[in-house]
Amino acid sequence: MTDSTTGPDQFTGPTPDNALRDADGEARADGPMLAADGTPLKRSLNRALRAQKLRALGLIAPLLIFILVTFIAPIADMLFRSVENQIVSETLPRTVAALDDWDGEGVPGDAAFEALAYDLTIAAEEKNHTRLGSRLNYETTGISSLFRKSGRGVDDIGEVHADAFADLDPLWEEAETWLALMSSEDYIADEAVWRAAKDGTLPPAFELRDGVATALPRTADIFAEFARVIRIEDEDSPATEEPWNIVYRALWSDLRDNPDAAQAFAGGNADLVAAAAAAVPDFPDEDIRAAFLDIDEDWDDHDVWGTIEAFSSTYTSGYFLAAADFQLTPDGIERQPEDQQIYGLLFQRTLFMSLTIMVSCILLGYPIAFLLSNLPLRTSNVLLILVLLPFWTSLLVRTSAWKVLLQQQGVINDTLVWLGLVSDANRLELINNQTGTIIAMTHILLPFMILPLYSVMKTIPPYYVRAAKSLGATDWTAFWRVYFPQSVPGIGAGCILVFILSIGYYITPELVGGTTGTFISNRIAYHISSSLNWGLAAALGSILLAVVLLLYWVYDRIVGIDNVSLG
Repeated sequence: MTDSTTGPDQFTGPTPDNALRDADGEARADGPMLAADGTPLKRSLNRALRAQKLRALGLIAPLLIFILVTFIAPIADMLFRSVENQIVSETLPRTVAALDDWDGEGVPGDAAFEALAYDLTIAAEEKNHTRLGSRLNYETTGISSLFRKSGRGVDDIGEVHADAFADLDPLWEEAETWLALMSSEDYIADEAVWRAAKDGTLPPAFELRDGVATALPRTADIFAEFARVIRIEDEDSPATEEPWNIVYRALWSDLRDNPDAAQAFAGGNADLVAAAAAAVPDFPDEDIRAAFLDIDEDWDDHDVWGTIEAFSSTYTSGYFLAAADFQLTPDGIERQPEDQQIYGLLFQRTLFMSLTIMVSCILLGYPIAFLLSNLPLRTSNVLLILVLLPFWTSLLVRTSAWKVLLQQQGVINDTLVWLGLVSDANRLELINNQTGTIIAMTHILLPFMILPLYSVMKTIPPYYVRAAKSLGATDWTAFWRVYFPQSVPGIGAGCILVFILSIGYYITPELVGGTTGTFISNRIAYHISSSLNWGLAAALGSILLAVVLLLYWVYDRIVGIDNVSLG
């Protein structure tokens, strides 16, 4: 049994842990030991430890916040974008609901076309239909132009009903009539105050009259959207503008299905609605499917509707499927056509070239680092400046210089022809291929291999090798059995740096890689800056991140991350 005189405390001295333990033991024996302020010693020590931990947390909090904002948050956003697909369900909510009853055969019924008319009218007013078309165009070519064309023509849907209501009673063309019919009394009063003030603020949020959503559900829905868009987009009130044509079609549909809708209204509004309900059976009907086909015949294409239905969920696996050379179609998951299967090849090429660049840097960097670490300090410092010199030159300049050196009429080929090593008709192809990318990136990343190796080799005592030689070891045996194992941590650090940097490079491969020397990062950059398919770019980036983490885990299992050292 140990105590404070014979146990480990006699070596470590008093610490917060053994002080708490001793205080607790004495408290059980003779009552609680008190601090100077009269509080129990154990509680006082706990409070002091808690304050110490909070101070430590406060010291690292700025760095922690910086990492969360600049590193963790972007990665989380990338992972979210790779599965996010809210634009379809948010832009076409009624259409998505109508497609729930579609069996997937042919094209859906008139209910889906009517829902599309409502959604597309709102989207066109908010300028969202082009973004939706661009999103779906990633999956089915031609949908982008279809939505742009439909956004221009959807305004005409419902015009025949608008004319019929206006012919029945000119009051239907008045914005004030609709405001009195659809709005609550509180909203009408607030809107009148706002209109009188004209102080530059947004008009009050629209409120429906009680019971109107039950009597005229379609009309209430679309008129509320009309009021919201007018308020947000135009910063105006629905009392100043006649409703869209599609609102009249919604009213015609509601009165056709519920001729007794006038019972929900009072005063003159009831008479107006009752007269319209009586006249609705004589109004001309509009074939809404034919109206969309007049805009564009592609609305009769099963693939268009199938694409909308396939990507109607809030989250999708479509981006990851595309990144793996598959596609999500109306008929399920299918393999991409053979001439479009590029991402698997790009991932294989990226890994192969990154590993090749890493090995090239080891073969070139190890002798240089060995020389730097064993030369006199004055000489090694001069040579180390030459190693660091590329860092003082623009990456674009270095890459452009390699284009001059490697082209078929460049310096290297001219020198080889002059030396007679190659004929003028058989000049080497060193640019716009994998060879050019490997050469240029090896030069660019070589310092990242030399510096970790040099820093580790400088810590290896030189007398170890001399001792091995004095015991009869040859130069090779002394190097391989004594020196090299101690330099392995530097090799590990250099390999991680070079591999991680090379696998995400895209500027140099873009300039010297041509069609066969580009990386997957070049495709990610293309989707971010040119095609604007951020979801696919995020999926490719997520897969690349997963591959890097997997290789990092394999490296840790084989070599051990604890063996990595920077000296």
